[in-house]
Amino acid sequence: MVTTFAGWTLVGLSLLGSLYASLACAATLAWLKRPRPTARVAPDVTVIKPLCGAPPGLAAILDRFCVQDYAGAVQIVFGVHDSADPAIAIVRDLQRAHPDRDIALMVDPRIHGANLKASNLINIIKTARHEVLILSDADIVVETDYIRTVVGALAQPGVGLVSCLYVGRERTGLWSQLSAMAITYQFMPGAILGKAGRLAEPCFGSTIAIRADVLARTGGFAAFADHLADDYEIGAAVRRLGLKIALPPITVAHICDEADARALIERELRWGRVVRQISPLGYAGSLITYPLPLMVLGAALLGFSGAAMLLLLATLASRLVFKLAIDFAAKAPAGRWWLMPVSDTLAFGLFLASFGVNRVDWRGARFRVSREGALLPS
Repeated sequence: MVTTFAGWTLVGLSLLGSLYASLACAATLAWLKRPRPTARVAPDVTVIKPLCGAPPGLAAILDRFCVQDYAGAVQIVFGVHDSADPAIAIVRDLQRAHPDRDIALMVDPRIHGANLKASNLINIIKTARHEVLILSDADIVVETDYIRTVVGALAQPGVGLVSCLYVGRERTGLWSQLSAMAITYQFMPGAILGKAGRLAEPCFGSTIAIRADVLARTGGFAAFADHLADDYEIGAAVRRLGLKIALPPITVAHICDEADARALIERELRWGRVVRQISPLGYAGSLITYPLPLMVLGAALLGFSGAAMLLLLATLASRLVFKLAIDFAAKAPAGRWWLMPVSDTLAFGLFLASFGVNRVDWRGARFRVSREGALLPS
């Protein structure tokens, strides 16, 4: 009796999860069809790019920021901590390839907190010359209308910060594909549904566009030097000022270059720890976003009865349709279709494991995370 009850409970949660996925898919289709915002003027912009290392393809990623279709002046500031960082050579090549562009390099070893990226930003910001600042992580791929679209969104009334949704783009190999699939089919649709339903005001490191005076009112990058989720904390600080966070109807791409299972697991557990710290109840409730593993467990407890098997096959089919629909909406397919069950199962396992994680590995160091999201020595 207990086994049967548990089985049908899991089946019910799975069906609820399939409904959630359908709503997220519909929200994604609607969101990405919205008209892109435009601005009447093109204010001068400083693009801030913190770098650490030179993974394959970095030169092409950074070059996209040098060929933007934008009427205003664009200053691009790259920053590294280490004078031996291989990214320096790539920046020098960009300066030679684009002599007409305002491209600066900041090499500054000073560390201001446990979050090394935030320390890099504190060093970089000193060379920013324009009022509109656009921060973008090093592994983000953008289109040539990126700055124009982001500035248009920032110009809307009441907006204090603009961020961008992102999809995963695999580099090569199985683990890279699974990483990209987790972003494209788990993270992005859920983020869009949360934004569309006014359940969340997310801010992502993929893009943070903000005016210099607004950033100063939040305390500047120094206020986030010890936080794991610096992007979330910046967004929260802007909301506390009574300003809105805008997400224009575009996606940028996060390059997934995980070469092995360990790299993928560390990234997913770190991300899970971030989200659990931000919204504990919401994160626990995201259990329903794994309908296929829930249905498999439910069917197993029901002895793989005929009814349970039909529901299992229907759930599997719905996941494949979901992938096709998201691929169509975002125009950015990730992974192979036959990897969807593998991706869903791995994501579910890491979701469960994340509840036991209070330490994270980041850039070769290990930290404890406080209740406030601060990084502490492990």
